[in-house]
Amino acid sequence: MDTIFIILAVVIGAAVGIGVYLLIAKVLGAKSLEKRKSSILKEAETEGEMIKKEKILQAKEKFIQLKSEHDRMVNERNQKLSQREQGIKQIENNLQQKQNDLERKNKEADQIKEQMENHIANLERKKEELDKKIKEQNARLEQISGMSSEDAKNILIENMKEEAKADAANYINETIEEAKLTANKEAKKIVVQSIQRVATETAIENSVTVFNIENDDVKGRIIGREGRNIRALEAATGVEIIVDDTPEAIILSGFDPVRREIARLALHQLVTDGRIHPARIEEVVSKVQKQIEEEIAEVGKRTAIDLGIHGLHPELIRLIGKMKYRSSYGQNLLQHSRETANLCGVMAAELGLNPKTARRAGLLHDIGKVPDDEPELPHAIIGMKLAEKYKEKPEVVNAIGAHHDEMEMTSLIAPIVQVCDAISGARPGARREVVESYIKRLKEMEDIALAYEGVMKTYAIQAGRELRVIVGSEKISDQEADQLSHDIAKKIQDEMTYPGQVKITVIRETRSVSYAK
Repeated sequence: MDTIFIILAVVIGAAVGIGVYLLIAKVLGAKSLEKRKSSILKEAETEGEMIKKEKILQAKEKFIQLKSEHDRMVNERNQKLSQREQGIKQIENNLQQKQNDLERKNKEADQIKEQMENHIANLERKKEELDKKIKEQNARLEQISGMSSEDAKNILIENMKEEAKADAANYINETIEEAKLTANKEAKKIVVQSIQRVATETAIENSVTVFNIENDDVKGRIIGREGRNIRALEAATGVEIIVDDTPEAIILSGFDPVRREIARLALHQLVTDGRIHPARIEEVVSKVQKQIEEEIAEVGKRTAIDLGIHGLHPELIRLIGKMKYRSSYGQNLLQHSRETANLCGVMAAELGLNPKTARRAGLLHDIGKVPDDEPELPHAIIGMKLAEKYKEKPEVVNAIGAHHDEMEMTSLIAPIVQVCDAISGARPGARREVVESYIKRLKEMEDIALAYEGVMKTYAIQAGRELRVIVGSEKISDQEADQLSHDIAKKIQDEMTYPGQVKITVIRETRSVSYAK
């Protein structure tokens, strides 16, 4: 019992102690909070004062900066205004000076005008005096000569007319001669430059091809039993095969060089292989034909590439390749066309025209000589139709059709192609001519000139490029000699066929002979 009371007393005492402790702690905490609060407030006030002072300082600095910028801008504006005022004063001074100069010049002009009026008045007075004196002189001359002034004026006018006609004729002749000299000089210069810059080898083709063999035993195998092999070969190629006594040679005759080439290559393969019979002949000929067609196309492409010509129709390329096997007057047609194309390009460049178009027209100008069919038309017209068919340019089409004057020329490329074609065909060694026809042509040229009245002798020189005509001085005058050369040239041009051009030179001379004894 006592123990319980003791325990209760301890518990109650502990509780009372805890309460007292809590009360004391609360009182002490409230005092510390109050102190802390007051210290925080003091710190806040101190910090606020500092911030206030800083803001005031920043505001003062900003104000001072703005004030300095304002003062600077005001000073700059004042300077600009002063400069403008000075410029305006300078302009005013210049204007004043110009006004003074203008007033001075006006005064001078008035003085000059007054002087001119006085001078004109003096001139008019002198003119009246001069007219009066002229009338007096004319009247005196009429009395002396017994002729009126109108009659004398008419005679003077007639004399002046005759003199003016003679002077005009001389001037015209001099101008024409000078123009001819200049034109010939420039033309020769361009032609010579074009020829010098182009050099092309020329191959001469015949109407027969010689096929060489090792021995004459091969001839029998080519002929075959009862001539079957040679007949099959002729039928397959369209070429006449001549096997005669010529040692180690067989002649292939035909006007189509492509067929002759097919026959030559086919014979070469047959002889090399050794199997020669009709079936084998047809097989080899067919194979060679395909090879030739491929080679023709390749030659056409290579030629176009070499000349820098692009965009040609495949059929035109094939015809260009076909020209390799065609000749004209002994001149290989492809080489002639290449040479003409190069000449056209050079000459067009010299004249400031398009060299590519000129080369294109020069390459295609003789395309009408190798068509697949043979229509009865001039080759220039055939070539023109082919070019038109395969969408060539109008100036190229016209140049092809007009290069032998079958139609009118409509572009500057056409005469260039015509001239270059003549240069390529007429140069020495380009074309082959049979001696008999050559002599006949020269004789015919001389006979045409001899048929004219007053002609004494004629000489064809320079391989038919020039005709010298000697006339009698007592029968033909200088003017008639000029007309005679023109007439002979026109007749030769109309009646004869010849490469290039022929120069007609009429020679008229007077010889006076005396003897000293």
